[in-house]
Amino acid sequence: MRILVVCGAGASSTFVAQRLRRAASEAGLEWDAFAGMEHSVAGGAHDLVLVGPHLADRLDAIRDVARTRAVVLPEDVFADRDGTRTLALVRSILADTTSKGTS
Repeated sequence: MRILVVCGAGASSTFVAQRLRRAASEAGLEWDAFAGMEHSVAGGAHDLVLVGPHLADRLDAIRDVARTRAVVLPEDVFADRDGTRTLALVRSILADTTSKGTS
């Protein structure tokens, strides 16, 4: 699973990606979460794109270039110090996608 975390300059997304990667590893998941900016979405090999809440108004544009599902992170994502809430969010997104029969 390759997850791109997108924010404006790539700084805050780095923290979210690191925490998510660590939480996934501790849960025994071989996931790669990495940070990027909006232009990182195009042409990437991502399974999921997580968009910083401050870019919520750009979600449609990001979805237009993403080759996979893109969702906005909650406003309090940066307070998720150990990444467990973000991991739970990703798992719920994946479960929802699976239950709908989409990829």
